[in-house]
Amino acid sequence: MDAIRKMYARWAAGDMGEDDQWGDVTAEPRGLDYLEVSADGVPAMWLVPHGVGPDRVIVALHGGGFVSGSLYTHRKMYGHLAKAAGVRVLLATYRQAPQFRHPAQTEDAVTAYRWAMTGGRTVALAGDSCGGGLAVQVALRVPGAAALLLLSPWIDMDPAQTATSYEENAATDVFFTRPMVQGLIRQYLPEGADGLAPDVNAFHADLSTLPDIYVQCGGDESGRGDSERLAKLTGARLDVFDGQPHTFQMAAGRAPVADEAIRRLAAWVRPKLGF
Repeated sequence: MDAIRKMYARWAAGDMGEDDQWGDVTAEPRGLDYLEVSADGVPAMWLVPHGVGPDRVIVALHGGGFVSGSLYTHRKMYGHLAKAAGVRVLLATYRQAPQFRHPAQTEDAVTAYRWAMTGGRTVALAGDSCGGGLAVQVALRVPGAAALLLLSPWIDMDPAQTATSYEENAATDVFFTRPMVQGLIRQYLPEGADGLAPDVNAFHADLSTLPDIYVQCGGDESGRGDSERLAKLTGARLDVFDGQPHTFQMAAGRAPVADEAIRRLAAWVRPKLGF
């Protein structure tokens, strides 16, 4: 887990490095194949454990604050989830801010999800950080997801960012500060857009149509407030991993706590997918 903390500390100091280096914190899973595809025009990648069938799928949306992250930074983490759950994962990317602003990201996520649903597949949605927020927006727009798996989801697009977890975890989360997140919101939303609109901010939408939800977050992250708020509003299962940073699951294959988190996600979602 030290590798993730060091990465965030480096980013906080202004050294963002290359996107592909982000994935270095995750061990390479074995026993699965990667296949890049076009999901009706959206770049995506199948993560296929050896021997699994095609009828059960998790569509995963990567994080990165809408401005970074890719199929390559996140393929290994979601590959570990695919292996643990025994299902194929379609990892999808999306147009990024500030070149492309809302609703481009949601449109791409919806397109990839609809593409994955063809042929009568049973499909769950997963996402980390901003990808978790996108997964919720997709489920609100296209009913029928078997479940939602959310890793440190970023949902609140309120420019004020009133969550008290920013102050509570100021000493343990040096990167995701309130001003930093507010800056990402300014890049994501078009000028004049309302950060409280339901199609932007799921906390102001009708959440009663959502499927069963499992949320994980780190006890040390400033974004913990979003996870706790979503669980309170929906009755979602919430596991807060004490002492862990934002998207600590990225250390899968290298840190026992990340492997345990992946194991819990897999065990929870398998019955939702009909196993």
